[in-house]
Amino acid sequence: MGCLQSKTSNVQSPDEESLQADKPDLANGDQAEQDQVPAFKEFNLTELRTATNGFNTNNIVSESGEKAPNVVYKGKLENNRLVAVKRFSKQSWPDAQQFVGEAAGVGKVRHKRLVNLIGCCAEGDERLLVAEYMPNDTLSKHLFHWDKQPLPWEMRLRVAYYIAQALDHCNSENRKLYHDLNAYRVLFDEDGDPRLSSFGLMKNSRDGKSYSTNLAYTPPEFLRTGRVIPESVIYSYGTVLLDLLSGKHIPPSHALDLIRGKNVLLLMDSSLEGQYVNEDATKLVELASRCLQSEARDRPNTKFLLTAVAPLQKQIEVASHVLMGLAKSTAPLPTTLLSPLGKACARMDLTAVHDILLKTGYKDEEGAENELSFQEWTQQVQEMLNTKKFGDIAFRDKDFKSAIDYYSKLVVMMSVPSATVFARRALSYLMNGQPELALRDAMQAQVCMPEWPTAFYLQALALSKLGMETDAQDMLNDGAAFEAKKQNSWRG
Repeated sequence: MGCLQSKTSNVQSPDEESLQADKPDLANGDQAEQDQVPAFKEFNLTELRTATNGFNTNNIVSESGEKAPNVVYKGKLENNRLVAVKRFSKQSWPDAQQFVGEAAGVGKVRHKRLVNLIGCCAEGDERLLVAEYMPNDTLSKHLFHWDKQPLPWEMRLRVAYYIAQALDHCNSENRKLYHDLNAYRVLFDEDGDPRLSSFGLMKNSRDGKSYSTNLAYTPPEFLRTGRVIPESVIYSYGTVLLDLLSGKHIPPSHALDLIRGKNVLLLMDSSLEGQYVNEDATKLVELASRCLQSEARDRPNTKFLLTAVAPLQKQIEVASHVLMGLAKSTAPLPTTLLSPLGKACARMDLTAVHDILLKTGYKDEEGAENELSFQEWTQQVQEMLNTKKFGDIAFRDKDFKSAIDYYSKLVVMMSVPSATVFARRALSYLMNGQPELALRDAMQAQVCMPEWPTAFYLQALALSKLGMETDAQDMLNDGAAFEAKKQNSWRG
């Protein structure tokens, strides 16, 4: 968050991605993804036992816990990479060679919308898969069991689009079968972006079922033949759309009755409190209806899904973690790169910040246009100087309420605003327990002096007070960058 610079200026929007759909793509998604995801490998059982602390029950991340037929554990490899380790039941995959071959095939399918598979293990009776770790829970948790806020409408549309992208990529890689697509198979990464679990790309094991959910949600052809076909995946995508629309797990037959009866409002999630565009909701309902056709041949393909949901993406400039209200972990800047003021703001030491601002005074504004220095000596200017003087005295004496009053009068009187006055009033607001107003003033200081590190550091301090740690870290980084730029220009 900054008042002059956009943090999303280099982020490619979903619309931009869709425009590039015809361009040749790497087998592993884009090059950056390829570099970040380690090559698929076979792990030994000892490695994975160590990574999961002996398959400790405290490390289980399956939403059904130990009751799940195939339990997923959080693990940490020797290189400190976090992984998800899926441990199959003893009867699964009796043929170790078949298991490894299938896992290696799935491991070649790489994409930024997939939870990529990075390894497997087949020792004795053990069959394990190793995938990227997703720290922000499943779609099921965010839709059906949310704590603080329901999943926003724009995020639901993004889930629909990103999962369509994942399915389309799998299709292009000739992995057209996805087993049991549901809200548990969609997970959120550290950026809050939804991804499709690669576990569902594994072919059916001997004891497993292609659909673990209630039979009411399975494609009609599966009930008839027990087989999954590519069109079955589209049907399951339709059930996920119903989940996104309703915030509940509604049997498709019931949902279709509501749709045919034009009772779309009854289908919509009441927790959204009407915060969605009716036309977009109608389009998503129509798409769900097409996906849920009883005859497989009447359902659309993945290209059609993309064409249908891409235009619904409206808030493409807003990061997923912001839409979801998630704290995004950012690597902290080494404190050695911060100035004393930056370090004081990073540790939220208001007293130290006060001392530094006092010592600095107004010298950072030397050379800047200042109405006080050039105006004719009039009664108005004398009054302005006196107001500034009383404000500075109150600030020095830590009478922050008076400082706010004087500086507020001064801001109105001055025809050219002072970055230092805004900075001092920002700290006074912080001392007075008003971080929102402090943030506003720190941003105003940045408007006055766009590359002034103090303005960025004070924004960081206010953001930290507001609990917005990711944005605070960004501001510290920006402040340090301008600090370094200033020092380099002096050296030059």
